[in-house]
Amino acid sequence: MTRYERYAHEIADLIKCQTLRPGDRLPSVRQASISRKISPATVFAAYYLLEAQGLIQARARSGYYVSARMQPIQAEPGTALPSGQSTAVEISDLVFEVLESTRQLDVVPLGSAFPSPALFELDKLARSLTPAMRQLEPRRMVEDLTLGNERLRHQISLRYRLAGAAVDVDEIIISNGAMEALNLCLQAVTQTGDVVAVESPTFYSALQALERLKLRAVEVATHPRDGIDLDSLAQVLENHPVKACWFMPNFQNPLGSLMPEGRKQALVELLAEHQVPLIEDDVYGELYFGLHRPLPAKAHDRLGLVLHCSSFSKCLAPGYRVGWVAAGRFARQVQRLKLMTTLSTAIPSQLAISAYLQGGGFERHLRSLRQTLAAQQALALRLIAEYFPAGTRVTRPEGGYFLWLELPPHVDALQLHRLTLAQRISIAPGHLFSADRRFGHCLRLNYGHPADSRFEEALRTVGRLACAL
Repeated sequence: MTRYERYAHEIADLIKCQTLRPGDRLPSVRQASISRKISPATVFAAYYLLEAQGLIQARARSGYYVSARMQPIQAEPGTALPSGQSTAVEISDLVFEVLESTRQLDVVPLGSAFPSPALFELDKLARSLTPAMRQLEPRRMVEDLTLGNERLRHQISLRYRLAGAAVDVDEIIISNGAMEALNLCLQAVTQTGDVVAVESPTFYSALQALERLKLRAVEVATHPRDGIDLDSLAQVLENHPVKACWFMPNFQNPLGSLMPEGRKQALVELLAEHQVPLIEDDVYGELYFGLHRPLPAKAHDRLGLVLHCSSFSKCLAPGYRVGWVAAGRFARQVQRLKLMTTLSTAIPSQLAISAYLQGGGFERHLRSLRQTLAAQQALALRLIAEYFPAGTRVTRPEGGYFLWLELPPHVDALQLHRLTLAQRISIAPGHLFSADRRFGHCLRLNYGHPADSRFEEALRTVGRLACAL
């Protein structure tokens, strides 16, 4: 446990046992720094973490106070109730229409799927590339083509083990970002016309992958805080010939939900009973706000049925396109598909990331990134509570950088998207996150762009336009 986590944990205990009561003022950053003999940055980090957890709140020019409301600022959305029918997917045209705006530099990217590049140490990554390329043995340019750089794969395997998941290096295949890994996995375990279970709502790229491969989607009820409803999944498995599941147990996109560890284990055991592979999308797992990284479902896999996919794009190197899959019993099939499609992930990108990881600065970078995102979430939640329509429900994730909003039923999120775009602000309307476009009054907001000074005013504008609708 780091110093800031230890200090935050102590304050949280004082609040929970009511030694510190709602409205009580916390020591100033300077006072805490002197009395605890820790740096002001450490105190700030602890306060940001507590603020993200809803335990304290900042008051302008006054300091930090124990929150008067120990519950989330607003009610959270309810569990989605999908139809239970398998559906052909036709979502790509709408996705392309809506997301085209996020590429424009003058648009505030609240609808983007990516965090701000300013949050990453891209200069250090670039400096690590040249020495790594000079040390590369020429034979490695060929030997590492399909599986990926051996040293990087060993480092990924080590990170699995440190996190509590035993993953052998031989099942790890480096990919062009997590999306290639996820698509290769989908191809490895399905055929045209098969049924794939997805969350409700689910990430639109999963729906696009199903559409491209002519697969059918069946949606599983998903709670905005605890993730997949296992009873709903059991019913889906009984009623449909499901060939695979594509789920995000850790900080699901768009909900931000985090499955409790016991439920992850139960998920893996349920799928093992039915011999259904789980394609696990875990690209946000490193972006947790708590004390420990949540385990992937892969940690509970004993039969090789979990294909765990992740990447460095969301936590270290956007644009480098370095991801991977730990493919279990399907590693051979995934490797062959990789060989037949893109053959290899760019060697320089792999070497740069491998050299950076060896340098030992990754954990420090992640701590800073998590603190920034936690503080930015707290800011976004305050603005939503103040400016969005009465009755708006919002998630309060324990990691990642997305909020899922359920607006009053008469607010059309697609119409809201068009109004905000006219103000040079993008949002992601809920229509994108279901095969039947059912979340018409919902939207996903990205709070991962704290370097953008327009962020606060953009959220106020979205809220005012939603009120007008």
